[in-house]
Parts: sequence; structure tokens; C-alpha cells
Amino acid sequence: MNFYALIIGSEILNQRRVDAHFDFIATELASYGYTLKGSFVIADEPDLIISTLRYLKSLPSSIVFSLGGIGSTPDDYTRQAASDALRDGVLIENQEAKEIIISELGDRAYPHSIGMANLPKNVDLIDNSFNKMPAFSLDNRFFFTPGFPEMSHPMIKNILPKLIKKPLKVFRLTLTALCRESELIETMRTVPSGVECSSLPKIYSDGPRVVLSVASSNELLTNETFERFKTMLDSKKIIYALNDENAI
Repeated sequence: MNFYALIIGSEILNQRRVDAHFDFIATELASYGYTLKGSFVIADEPDLIISTLRYLKSLPSSIVFSLGGIGSTPDDYTRQAASDALRDGVLIENQEAKEIIISELGDRAYPHSIGMANLPKNVDLIDNSFNKMPAFSLDNRFFFTPGFPEMSHPMIKNILPKLIKKPLKVFRLTLTALCRESELIETMRTVPSGVECSSLPKIYSDGPRVVLSVASSNELLTNETFERFKTMLDSKKIIYALNDENAI
């Protein structure tokens, strides 16, 4: 599974609000041994939402958490955009959602809030523990939740264990070397498939440093790859220190 976040909100882009979703989703996924493949922050514009959803649908094994735009105000376009991008463009009154909204709001459901029951065809509803107004998912792959963290974050917490039956165990080893990043390139080119390798260079007043990270779900492969870098650094008499990293 490749996980993506789609954060919809012009108020984030114009800095009227600070995004609270990226760190939350990334942290939750890390507890299962996964990382985000990508995160998109986009404006409340129908065509942009539609094209982004279609793009995410085209990506292999994509699982999308969409946050924002499913309310009842005129600038809440996500319900219609989800139908345009992933169904036939038609919204229908979902009877289960309608009953929940009326049960919770009574006469206050009309004339506006009841519109949240107009959903794409063949959705599964997502419980909202905060105010009972349901969110929805399509194909157990696209999960459309509100923009409010108080609502969407508990939903995502409940969804993840249903998607990830067995968390991944990732073994990560890191070191900090007193050298330039260029010293690592030749060895980085030998890193085998299935191993994540990254280097983060920094320049300090006393010279350059680089933090090297090697990670894989295969502990033996992680260790072998890491040893290649240590051997190379030793051969060049480059000073380095091992960093304390635990398996995640």
C-alpha cells in the first residue's frame, strides 16, 4: 500500500490556518512501519480537486486520506468532486447519512446540513465521534474526512488498523560522517533494491557533515548495506559516529 494525504483548504495556502494533518498522518503511519508516499495541499477549487483525485487514482496501490470540503457550505466541493473523479458525477441522497443527520440535528438539519447526505454512489460511511455528521469512503481506498482535526484524526486512527493487518518492522541504521555528501555517492549507487538510503548534508563552522540513513524491512540486508558504508569510510580514514536508532 502506498499512502497519500490530500489536504484541501485555501485557508492553509493563504496561511489563515496552520496545517495540522501532515504530522499527524505521518506519525500514525510510522507506528505501523509505513511512510507517506506523498502529501498534497490544494485550494478549494473543484477542477483542481477532481484532477488531483484522478491522478492519485492512477497511482499503483494508492490509499488516499482526503481532509476537508465535505461540509454543507457553498465552498465545500469535495463530495461532488469525488463523484466526478471516481464515480459518474452524480450525487444521490444517502438514506443512512440522512437518518443520522436528522437524528442528531432534528429540524436544524434543514435547509442546509441535510445537504451533507448527498454523496457519490456506493459509499461506505465513516463514523464521526465528534458531532455524528458522517464522512465517507470509496472502494476502501479513498477516505474523505472533514478538515477539522478533532473529527478527522479519530477517523484515521480507526481506519488504519483495518487497512494494515500486520505492521511492517523497519530496521534503520544511521551514522554521522565528517565529510561531504559527494564522498558517499559511489557507495550509494551500490545500494540494493528494497533498501532505503538517504543522506542529509550540513555545513558547520568547523566543516561539512553528512547524516547517512539505511533502512529496510530485511534486517540482514540493512546490516550488510550499512557495513559497505562503514568499510568505505574506514578506507578513506573519514571520521564518523554511529547514531542510536531503534527499529520502527
